[in-house]
Amino acid sequence: MDDFTELTLQTNPTAARPLLGLTVLVVEDSRYACEAMRLLCLRSGARIRRADCIASARRHLQVYRPSVIMIDLGLPDGSGLDLIKELAQATPKIDVIIGISGEDQLETKALEAGAHSFMAKPIDSIGTFQQTVLAHLPKERCPSGPRVVVNETVRPDPLSFNDDLTHVANLISDGHEPVALGYLAQFVTGVAKSAHDHALAAAGEELARAHTGDKPTAQSIAKLAGMIQERLERPIAI
Repeated sequence: MDDFTELTLQTNPTAARPLLGLTVLVVEDSRYACEAMRLLCLRSGARIRRADCIASARRHLQVYRPSVIMIDLGLPDGSGLDLIKELAQATPKIDVIIGISGEDQLETKALEAGAHSFMAKPIDSIGTFQQTVLAHLPKERCPSGPRVVVNETVRPDPLSFNDDLTHVANLISDGHEPVALGYLAQFVTGVAKSAHDHALAAAGEELARAHTGDKPTAQSIAKLAGMIQERLERPIAI
């Protein structure tokens, strides 16, 4: 079944699954964060599509228009803010554009770019996810009557966290060009916040401060590399 076929299947939302009938495109390079989004959509009744970069997102958008698009602001091939600006001015409109980031101070920039809303990582609350989407959907797309408020969080597969850690380790070994360092810092911070790994998030933020302040980064990189290796060596509870 292709995307066009799926979008023609009209399914009415229900109190328990208020996002039935919606297609959510998640533009996110972290496998762990994207797995959380998949579980949120599954519990809410929405279909999910994933793009891991801006170029991939644009290929999706040439084929169909999602009901909701969630865009990470730090992507490997550019800023998610640019994609938000592009879609905010595009026709046909996307019902809900949400900026997402591990850096909550970017909320203002996301809204100024044209996002309807912003969600800071970790994004794992079913109730918060549903409310954020429903708050900006046209009324005719929302469930009628009382809605079940779900005070639960999702728990992504820990293997996807290890996939992200391996990606970080590869980025570190690939070299320390300025652009790569900026991406590395924001990626590891977002992944760590999604996984509630506060120590790793602090290490990512430390690297970001050194990088943006034009200070030596070797010590921060070495510290981060050691923390990544230590986590990769931990046994995974299946």
